[in-house]
Amino acid sequence: MSGAAAAGLNGWEDGLRARHLIPLWQVMRGMLPSEPTPPAVAHHWRAADFNPDLERAAREISAELAERRVLLFENPSYPGESRITATLHAGIQYLLPGETAAPHRHAQSALRFILEGAGAYTEVGGERFTMAAGDLILTPAFAWHGHGNPGNAAVAWLDGLDLPIVRLMGTTFAEMKPPVGGVPKTPEGAAMARFGSGMLPAEPQAISVASPRIHYPYVQARGALAQLAKGMPADPVHGYRLAYAHPQTGGPIMPTMAAYLQLLPQGFAGGFYRTTEALVFSVAEGEGRTTVIGLDGAEKTFTWSRHDHFVIPGWLRFRHEANREAVVFSFSDKPLQHTMGLWREVREH
Repeated sequence: MSGAAAAGLNGWEDGLRARHLIPLWQVMRGMLPSEPTPPAVAHHWRAADFNPDLERAAREISAELAERRVLLFENPSYPGESRITATLHAGIQYLLPGETAAPHRHAQSALRFILEGAGAYTEVGGERFTMAAGDLILTPAFAWHGHGNPGNAAVAWLDGLDLPIVRLMGTTFAEMKPPVGGVPKTPEGAAMARFGSGMLPAEPQAISVASPRIHYPYVQARGALAQLAKGMPADPVHGYRLAYAHPQTGGPIMPTMAAYLQLLPQGFAGGFYRTTEALVFSVAEGEGRTTVIGLDGAEKTFTWSRHDHFVIPGWLRFRHEANREAVVFSFSDKPLQHTMGLWREVREH
């Protein structure tokens, strides 16, 4: 092509862009990489580093703002965006004795993994769920939910939300004040009796989009892992790992997020693994380390202990090791990927 022709072509292409028309032949390679190239990076937040900040927030953020006393985990690749991965949002909420938050609801699905404290409650759909360390509590999309701490000690939990997904789809709705007359009440324990006892209501029930069980006590989940570890062989990648399940479907607890609890035996050295799902980890017990290989081949090692948090974006290779027996909670965006036929994994062991 002559210089004059090339200049004419370039001028025409520039004119297309000025009219918000993009030449696909210029951008297609970047749109269709051969493998995932997530912009997020693996990162580790040590409890020893952020606990003093939670304590300061407790001193300086008033009770009126208690429902917003949250430190968000922001991925270094997303400055100013308050997200931990492209699809997930996470942070630590800290609730002092006597503090409450009025019922509200929103389009985002959310989960709470309790880190410390006991006696506080989350109210979901008019039913109160008393929280203990290690419990998982769900607040499904558009479910009225609030919380309070009538006890004598502070309570902290990990919040996980699909906020970036909802924002991407332009479907954010929120109601910050309860309806006139309040949210209809349900006796405490009703959801557990109907959906958490290995039985289901005998009468026909609509299948809930999210798990209607709502509350998954740690004592049950931890006990199940301990029972597995007594005689079953450990998975070479995950150790002993169980997924929190929707009692009506056997599938994930929410349409956009899955949650897991895993036990890594003392001395466990897992094989390298990668998956398309982005994973956020919260250490409930024990000590260990996780090695992550970035897209550029650079290696990071996170040496973690109780209440540390770390994130591994999709398609990065990683492996877990445990110095002594450890229990780790995690949540991910796998259900959405699975529905779209996109989820995959690779095991190296």
